[in-house]
Order: sequence, then structure tokens, then C-alpha cells
Amino acid sequence: MIVVTGATGNVGRTLVRLLAEQGHEVTALSRRITQADVPPGVHAVAADLAGLAADLPATADAVFLLVGGDLMMSGDPAAVVAPFAHYGKIVLLSSQGVVTRPDSLSHGQAFAAYEQAVMDSGTDWTILRPGGFASNAYAWVPSVKASRTVAAPFGDVGLPAVDPDDIAAVAAAVLTRSGHTKAVYELTGPAPTTPRERAAALAAAIGEQVTFVDQTREEARAQMLTFMPAPVADTTLDIIGTPTPRERTVSPDIEKILGRPATPFTDWARRHAAVFA
Repeated sequence: MIVVTGATGNVGRTLVRLLAEQGHEVTALSRRITQADVPPGVHAVAADLAGLAADLPATADAVFLLVGGDLMMSGDPAAVVAPFAHYGKIVLLSSQGVVTRPDSLSHGQAFAAYEQAVMDSGTDWTILRPGGFASNAYAWVPSVKASRTVAAPFGDVGLPAVDPDDIAAVAAAVLTRSGHTKAVYELTGPAPTTPRERAAALAAAIGEQVTFVDQTREEARAQMLTFMPAPVADTTLDIIGTPTPRERTVSPDIEKILGRPATPFTDWARRHAAVFA
């Protein structure tokens, strides 16, 4: 049995499918999940990580642990991890910010606290630290659909955004194979791409011109504040505007684990073109 939390998200949904296709018994957990959201044979559990112990399987070989939102920022890491401590393995989805932004509460400190709780749990563990997700481009869906435009700051600053499906494939590998105990992996895309280049990739994917519009930091911050707290917005803008050398660096870990290169943003754009068309 493998338990997948965050099972309806960009990583979790693909991970559940991969594990089911490999023949594993899977319990998929998310706040509002239903059986219609999972493949046949997967058990769906609608529950919150803040109080779910009674809803969990009594035993499991491994759990994929994704902690997000308010719980990441204000939850008790030890209490959240405790219900999984008797499972065979915990694979935690953390963040590259633990090492690149250690002073940031939202991008470094909060994730570091959960990493420590997992390491202190007494069970086997593996930590996955992705950088920025390719799926962050979903924020451009409304403007691409409405006016064939993408507005973003720092249009020529490149970062190696990672495909969430690659994260899911790595998670499936470390959940089900030996050799990853007490390992920490950084997950990135295969090459840095700029917002301007990502907009061009979306244009190619939908077969229509998409105009890139340069935003100022202040314009982007005002937009971000409509859906995220100010400290999160400020650190996010620091990352995409003045990334550290490590945030710009391509990690070899996806290729090392999967035996193939990480997926480029152009491929992600082609797979999701219908969302933007």
C-alpha cells in the first residue's frame, strides 16, 4: 500500500496514475477528492492533513507527503508527520528554497521545519526539493485565452522550471525502489528558460501569436497580492528577478533517477496546449 497526499494536484494526480499503472495498491488523499478523481482500483479518501489519522490505512509501505497552504506556514510539522511515522517510508515534497532561501519563512524555513520532522520521524525518508514548476504558466491561461498576451516581470531572466510530471515520476521511483533512503534530490528542468521564451513556447503549442508584455516588479507584485500573502509574493519576485546561482543551475538528479533527461518546457506546453487555446 502506498498513500499519496495532495492526490488531486499537479504532482499527485500523475503520481497516483503512475503507481496504479505499475500495479501498486494506492490510497489517494485530498480535501475534496472523490472516487471519480482516481483510476479504477485506487481508494480515494477526502480528508485534511490537519486531522486525518482516523482516515489513514493502518499500515502502508510508503507515503508521499505534500503539505501546502496554511498548514505549511502555521501547522505543527511534528504533529502532521506523526500519523505516517509507522509507515515504511516517507517521501516529502519540499522546496529548493530550503537551501537557496533559508531566511525566507515561506520558501525556506517552513519547508525546512517539515524536512526536520520527517528526518526525526524514525522511519526511512527521502526529500524531494523542486525548483519552480512549469505549471506556474497556468497563471497565464486567462490572458492567453482572452487576448493572446502574456504579462510578466523579468522577461529575460532564465530559470530551469521543472515539469510536475517529472516530479511525479521521480516520486514513483523513490517510493517503490530501494537505494533512496536518507537521500535529498533537487529537481529542475533541463535548461533555464525565460518568461519571454516560455510565452513563445505557448504560442508555438497553440499555433497562434502570443505577445509578451513586460511588467514592472510593482505591477507584478500588485497582481500577486490578489492571491498570495505579501511575504510570499516578495520572495517569489526575488527568485524570478534575482535568482541565486544555485536557482539558475540545472540539477542532474532527474536524469540520474529516471535514466532520461528532464522534460523541457516546450514539451510541457505542447501537452497542455488545449488549456491555453
